[in-house]
Amino acid sequence: MTQGKDSRAPNPPPPSTFFIPPRCTLPTTNKHSLPTPPPPPPSFLRSSLYYKSFAFPPPFSSTGVPPSTNCNQSIMCGIFACHKHPEVHKFKPQALQLAKAVRHRGPDWSGNIISNNTILTHERLSIVGIDSGAQPLVSEDGTIFLAVNGEIYNHRILRKQLKPEVTFRTHSDCEVILHLYPIHGINTPKLLDGMFSFVLYDSKNDRTIAARDPIGITSFYQGWSSKTPGGVYFASELKCLHPVCDKIVSFPPGHIYDSATKKTTRYFEPTWWDPKMVPSSSVDYKLIRTTLEKSVRKRLMAEVPYGVLLSGGLDSSLIASIAARETAKAKAKAGVINGSAIPHELVGIDDEDDSTVTALPQLHSFSIGLPGSPDTIAAKRVAKFLGTVHHEFNFTLQEGLDALRDVIYHLESYDVTTIRASTPMYLLSRKIKALGVKMVLSGEGSDEIFGGYLYFSNAPSKDEFHAETIRRVKHLHLSDCLRANKSTAAWGVEARVPFLDKQFLEVSLNVDPAEKLITKERIEKFILRKAFDTSDDPDAKPYLPDDILWRQKEQFSDGVGYGWIDVLKDTAEKMVSDEQMKSPKPEWGGDVPDSKEGYWYRCMFDEQFPAQCASTVMRWTPKWSKVSDPSGRAISTHIARYDQ
Repeated sequence: MTQGKDSRAPNPPPPSTFFIPPRCTLPTTNKHSLPTPPPPPPSFLRSSLYYKSFAFPPPFSSTGVPPSTNCNQSIMCGIFACHKHPEVHKFKPQALQLAKAVRHRGPDWSGNIISNNTILTHERLSIVGIDSGAQPLVSEDGTIFLAVNGEIYNHRILRKQLKPEVTFRTHSDCEVILHLYPIHGINTPKLLDGMFSFVLYDSKNDRTIAARDPIGITSFYQGWSSKTPGGVYFASELKCLHPVCDKIVSFPPGHIYDSATKKTTRYFEPTWWDPKMVPSSSVDYKLIRTTLEKSVRKRLMAEVPYGVLLSGGLDSSLIASIAARETAKAKAKAGVINGSAIPHELVGIDDEDDSTVTALPQLHSFSIGLPGSPDTIAAKRVAKFLGTVHHEFNFTLQEGLDALRDVIYHLESYDVTTIRASTPMYLLSRKIKALGVKMVLSGEGSDEIFGGYLYFSNAPSKDEFHAETIRRVKHLHLSDCLRANKSTAAWGVEARVPFLDKQFLEVSLNVDPAEKLITKERIEKFILRKAFDTSDDPDAKPYLPDDILWRQKEQFSDGVGYGWIDVLKDTAEKMVSDEQMKSPKPEWGGDVPDSKEGYWYRCMFDEQFPAQCASTVMRWTPKWSKVSDPSGRAISTHIARYDQ
């Protein structure tokens, strides 16, 4: 992979560019209180898919008052924060305008606080506790403030450990961070099981800490400005930072920043981190299966209609299969049927029964592709097998081309494979949101863990195979996690990725890589397929049809229809001349596109983002291959390779 480098950065626009009158600003939230509840949903909404098809009870009573005064919040949102701004109150109108740039991530509520010279802003997407929305969260004594983007799956377990010592004021899964920090300080993220980015301000010590989940499932950036040399900025997306920061980095996954030391250190220390430490453990198929099932179970924590992204490939189909089983199992255990919900106070896994207590809608699945694409055909077969309520959407080549500029704006990337795959995912997310769904499960991470990309067949040794899987996992925040997070968040939808569970990574990345090698006898991701192959047990219910379980890897940008990549290449050929390819822009430095398609995307990126943003982009390229095209069809082992 190559890393983007830029030698010149323009001056940020003056603050007046983002000034809005004081009367337009949102009220500051210094005390944790419930907002004024909205009126009951109108009759047309109560009869919509959100309420009828998903069998989900309306959140408001006939009086318009929330059924509970508990403040439940599980949140996939947008954050913008600045620590030690020299004129923070004057900066507030601009800060609110910058936060508005990520309102698509959190369209349900906006909140902010100022304490000393630090400001935290928050744009909220409600997944749990949809009847309230006060963030940033505030400690009981009013001295610690927290803005979170994410989900903490083990919050019920952590609550039990803390309950004798603290009083919980809300049902938020994120509130545990407020109570863990005074005890554990910068070790707090080590205790969390989930996906998250957060900024916490300790007003007593004038201290800000910021952290990102171990793999970087949630997007997160850090910036600095030469105009405010003592300040440090944080945001969920680049578009919040580049107007005020002339230096920006992608916040490293598994790390925490501490303003007290001004250092960013790694807190995530898994056993598999060093790629030179090649594991020798034999594969435990049952452990792989049960650990992935538990990972899916955790991620069914929701109080809103949820679904699964179903491409028809192995990874998304397995997640859908497990989700269907877990949903049915939880309903049977609670004695409920479709059309009713399980009563609960706190959703999430529990250390006593290891179950996710949640409102359980009927499981819906979603796929997208060109008419007759390989993925949509396979997805329909899987959905019928699993009994999900399936929604198949088609897009035209022109619709895909028309969306490219918006896709690049939301992705904040010019990487070819990321843009190819993100465009249909971006279009699908809009359809999903229109149906009233806010959370979906997705299959990202499996190919990195198990060496599923077809180029892995060229690995010269098991040691190099293993090193490449570790490298891919460590860079997921710049590729597939970035795509999944930003493509869905563009429309206020949250994507959860069970394959990237910490426990599952411990199990799967500690298997002898010899078990993962692609050979004539073993298809890619053999051990994952074998773990869910029940053909040896005639009494076991199969997870998937055999032709799906053993289907060859199809990268999403290929599977949506082979014509998609073809039209991108053809259009780029018309948009970029040979002369332009010979004379790249000098500000690109050594990060020069190697194709007209890449050149075209880079130009669209440059039109929307200044030079200081380019260093956060990484280009995805296959290894052990003479071709630079990231498509699976460029690999000779693909059954529909380009030269066929």
